[in-house]
Amino acid sequence: MPNRTPTKDSFNTQLLLKTLVAFKRGDFSVRLPGEWTGEAGKIADTLNDIIELSDKTAKEVERVSRVVGKEGKIMHRAAVPAASGSWLRLVDSTNQMIDDMARPTSEMARVIGAVANGDLSERMGLQVDERPLKGEFLRTVKIVNSMVDQLSSFASEVTRVAREVGTEGKLGGEARVKGVAGTWKDLTDSVNSMASNLTSQVRNIAEVTTAVANGDLSKKITVDVKGEILELKNTINTMVDQLNSFASEVTRVAREVGSEGKLGGQA
Repeated sequence: MPNRTPTKDSFNTQLLLKTLVAFKRGDFSVRLPGEWTGEAGKIADTLNDIIELSDKTAKEVERVSRVVGKEGKIMHRAAVPAASGSWLRLVDSTNQMIDDMARPTSEMARVIGAVANGDLSERMGLQVDERPLKGEFLRTVKIVNSMVDQLSSFASEVTRVAREVGTEGKLGGEARVKGVAGTWKDLTDSVNSMASNLTSQVRNIAEVTTAVANGDLSKKITVDVKGEILELKNTINTMVDQLNSFASEVTRVAREVGSEGKLGGQA
């Protein structure tokens, strides 16, 4: 049988197969000849349209992936005007996935931004469009909300202790923050250490000055202090020493003059 050269109206199965194989492998640059006519032309045009639509969809998904994922422009969405049916569902699914990824990110930015501005009342929602979050999204929400809860609890406790000690004069108060660890525990311990030191210092000073007021000049401030509190400690202890010396001298002169009859004595 003689070989037949394909014409515009003939159906070149070898070229069709070659094009389909390339398309299957993800090569969207292949096309069937546009000059085919008849049934062969319709098949060529249809397959070329499918390949072109696949190419546009792939490029659009790649573009939106770069813009959203790499450049952080989370408001961008994929758009393929010629898409319909399952192609449109593919585009819509891509955009829905971006929405699902972007909303928790926006929520996180909103809450963290509020924290940065000193507002500890905001929390991330556990639902998006009345759909409960799941998996890593839910885990992230719980972590962020837990962080804000601890910050809020820590801030409340520090404020309470500062108010009680500094304003109301209630010594001995301590900050109590449940579940803290790491830096938060270090901060809580530092606040409590400060409050404890202030309590010890003030109580020791009060004890000595009260004793002096009651005529007991035997007490001294012994608490370990530094800075201006040390200056106050030294001043009060010096005052007690001077009062003690003065009292001793007055007592001596009074005894010599009044009891022993030694006139002319001086303090």
